[in-house]
Amino acid sequence: MLKGRTGTAGAALAGAVLIAVAGCSSGGDGGGKGGDGGKAADAVKLAITPATGTREAAPDQPVTVTADKGRLTSVTLTYGKKNTKAEGRLAPDGKLWKSSWTLRPSTTYTVTAKGTGEGGKEVTATSTFTTLTPKKKLTSGMSPLDGETVGVGMPVQLLLSRPVSTKAGKIAVEQALEVRMSKPVEGAWYWISDKEVDFRPRDYWPTGQKVKVIAHLAGLKVGEGVYGMKDRSAAFTVGPRHITTIDAKKHRATVTEGGKTVRTMKVSLGKPGHDSYSGTMIAQEKAKDIIMDSATTGDPGEYRIPTKWNVRLTYSGTFVHSAPWSTDAQGNDNVSHGCVNASPEDAKWFYNFTNRGDIVKVTGTSRKLQFGNGPTPWAKSWEGWLEGSATGKPVMGLPLK
Repeated sequence: MLKGRTGTAGAALAGAVLIAVAGCSSGGDGGGKGGDGGKAADAVKLAITPATGTREAAPDQPVTVTADKGRLTSVTLTYGKKNTKAEGRLAPDGKLWKSSWTLRPSTTYTVTAKGTGEGGKEVTATSTFTTLTPKKKLTSGMSPLDGETVGVGMPVQLLLSRPVSTKAGKIAVEQALEVRMSKPVEGAWYWISDKEVDFRPRDYWPTGQKVKVIAHLAGLKVGEGVYGMKDRSAAFTVGPRHITTIDAKKHRATVTEGGKTVRTMKVSLGKPGHDSYSGTMIAQEKAKDIIMDSATTGDPGEYRIPTKWNVRLTYSGTFVHSAPWSTDAQGNDNVSHGCVNASPEDAKWFYNFTNRGDIVKVTGTSRKLQFGNGPTPWAKSWEGWLEGSATGKPVMGLPLK
């Protein structure tokens, strides 16, 4: 972990740049004697780690600046060609400054620190160093998309290019994730797999909520020689509270906005042997045109039909979609292969009405939704969701900056 960084006994100051300044008091005893006529002020020493000239600094180790016999007045940490400023925190006593997050790999950083001693004289210290290039690189993707408007049930999905298999690695990832909100609420992270961790609020998102998620992955060490390469962020807005309840026994879908019914639709769900899933799902994606092919569900040749106004509810292929061929059954009988069939008019309206993340609840079928069949954060209780966090603790949203 410390490969390439100076650490020998012969360089006791290897991790730091030191500057000492002594202040002198003037005056004398009136006797014309030479030498210092007053007591010298204590020396001020500023120490920076990593030391200037370090070529392979470990990006998961913090940058620190300390002041001995004095106080820090300012510290600036910048990186890259554009001298981008990195975050850090100064201790209340002014003795220690520490970088807030891990560092970007393969990047040159410059620290400029200023401090004052008891005599009030300001001193400056600098250090320029470069972080190591990882042997194994971790990259990421995130949903929702930046700028997207989503439904009240939408989770945040962080997708990783490499598995994080240890509890320590998972904890490190969770601690590197910031969720900022215009109306801070409680939520938690859940590891769907070693390559995906999702966030959901305890209850549905408040309407109008503005959320920014920042994954401070650059320089994060998640395994032997495995470091994150870049931070990832996304800002999204929560739209109206759309909740649709579909009753398989009554063959009806009731669509609400803000608690008020805005449309009732006749529907047909899965016939016996092709039962639809019961449970709380979200609208995962939308597609105006799709070819529904039974081969994708392991039953080739059963059907291959072009469909319109498709709103996906599960990874396994459950959609709300237009089905002009079953309008006679809609409202009366369940005849589909598991999807929710609606009339062309109702399906188009629902497609245009729906945001990704809107809640869709199906009741009255014999088949229960399985957790993980798509983003399914509401298939678990809050207590069950907390169990999937490596820290086992909820997260309170931070205010938006």
